[in-house]
Amino acid sequence: MSQAATTIREARLSAGLSQAELAERLKTSQAAIARLERPGANPTVAMLRRALRCTGHRLDLRVIPQPSSVDLPQLMRHLGMTPTERLSAHQAAYDNMRRLTGSSGPGG
Repeated sequence: MSQAATTIREARLSAGLSQAELAERLKTSQAAIARLERPGANPTVAMLRRALRCTGHRLDLRVIPQPSSVDLPQLMRHLGMTPTERLSAHQAAYDNMRRLTGSSGPGG
């Protein structure tokens, strides 16, 4: 089930409402509520907000920073290297990976 579908269903159930009762509050059909609660449902934010309000809930959207997938200290170290030093570091990392995987490299 999608997060939105689960959220609507759980809010409806916690409010003690049937799909028909929520539909009446939203001035729509029970079938429309069933579609909102169906796996893969992708309601608009406005519809999600309205449905939750009708169940006595409030939609609270937050933006949470996600940790970077970039290794900044390593990037800064490499930016401080000359092109020759970077190539050498890359070759050493490549050689280490070949040893770890037991690979003999291209063509081998």
